[in-house]
Amino acid sequence: MYLLANGKLITRDSALPYLPDGGVVIDGSKIVEVGSTADLKAKYPQAEFIDAKGGVIMPGLVNAHTHIYSALARGLSIVGNNPTNFLEVLEGTWWNIDRHLTLKGTRASADALYLDCIKQGVTTIFDHHASFCEIPGSLMEIAESAKKFGIRSCLCYEVSDRDGEDKCLQAIQENADFITYCEKNPSDMLAAMFGGHALFTISDKTFERMVEANNGRTGFHIHVSEGMNDVYDSLQNYGRRPVQRLQDHGILGPKTILGHCIHVNTAEMEIIQETGTMTVNNPESNMGNAVGCSPILQLMKRGITVGLGTDAYTNDMLESLKVALTIQRHNACLPNVAWCEVTDMLFKNNPIIGEKYFGVPLGKLAPGAAADVIVMDYKPYTPFSDANIDGHMIFGMTGRQCETTIANGKLLMKDRELIGIDEEAENAHILEQSKKLWGELNHCEY
Repeated sequence: MYLLANGKLITRDSALPYLPDGGVVIDGSKIVEVGSTADLKAKYPQAEFIDAKGGVIMPGLVNAHTHIYSALARGLSIVGNNPTNFLEVLEGTWWNIDRHLTLKGTRASADALYLDCIKQGVTTIFDHHASFCEIPGSLMEIAESAKKFGIRSCLCYEVSDRDGEDKCLQAIQENADFITYCEKNPSDMLAAMFGGHALFTISDKTFERMVEANNGRTGFHIHVSEGMNDVYDSLQNYGRRPVQRLQDHGILGPKTILGHCIHVNTAEMEIIQETGTMTVNNPESNMGNAVGCSPILQLMKRGITVGLGTDAYTNDMLESLKVALTIQRHNACLPNVAWCEVTDMLFKNNPIIGEKYFGVPLGKLAPGAAADVIVMDYKPYTPFSDANIDGHMIFGMTGRQCETTIANGKLLMKDRELIGIDEEAENAHILEQSKKLWGELNHCEY
């Protein structure tokens, strides 16, 4: 049993939103009580005390869309790769990387991303994997890394026709096998979705195979209208817009995630709303790829659940929060919009998405909720409470200020020291695999 206290407690729970000197009691994988430091110390003298040292105690963060396979790309330059549009970015960088990513490379990528998650207070992720060099067993490699590092993970594999039928069938089977594994080994730490790349690389025949292999067991996780090429392909080759194609194939529904949704029109928004389908915005990636700004204000006005992801552009959810706000205001040419929407994406909707797959209350500190708790090293010099916490986060905090991370009741990092993890050894094996990958991409040694 842990007592994490002596901090400014932000619960995200309306029953007790804020305590200036509070804490949480953790027993096993759940929070059993929330209260003042003095009261909890008196009531639970036997609990192991973790001192927040006046920092901000808050729920662990959820990343609703990322890509583990891109973790080894940090600092990478591929000779001759100078993309001028989104398709060239995919072909020259990301598809190039995943075509060289072995199972060992996948494992190293997962290890790298999970280390970053722990250090930045992210306790739950939804990953969308691709490693067309070696597909079979890739999701289990990630799953083993998730178990090792203790991060709650929902995984899927990116089905695509881009590398031929054999690879496509392997990708479908990889999803199906991992879904079966999760069914046979139920856990509130590991879950499965059925992944698909984007509609312009998925034929109707492949969609039919995906739906048949899934057999209604879980939701789909797919990129939708990230670039205009997705829209043009659907219209030119199928006479339907992307969301309409998904509806035709029975892909949509309350457990399906549509990533990006930048170039969706009002008719598609209505379909998303009527089917209860979820979407995830990835603002930094969208800006970096120059593909546009997602209409989250219109989507959320229709009651659509819009989450916040990073697309692996970063692993810092607070960084994404800042950018989500600024791009929406820039796009609308209005300095007074999107505040509530972007904070709801991260602090309300991401936990909603997570709860659908893990079956435990996420994103709040309350009795019975998952014991996903972080401490931020943040000493405010202006008034601070639940009434203005989002302003402090947007203008004062970054993920790297996380100093203590607990996920599912397990202490992963305390006072910025990783627990039970040999970081030097981990970095060494990750570096070994990244050098191998970079060498193959550039036909040289690193």
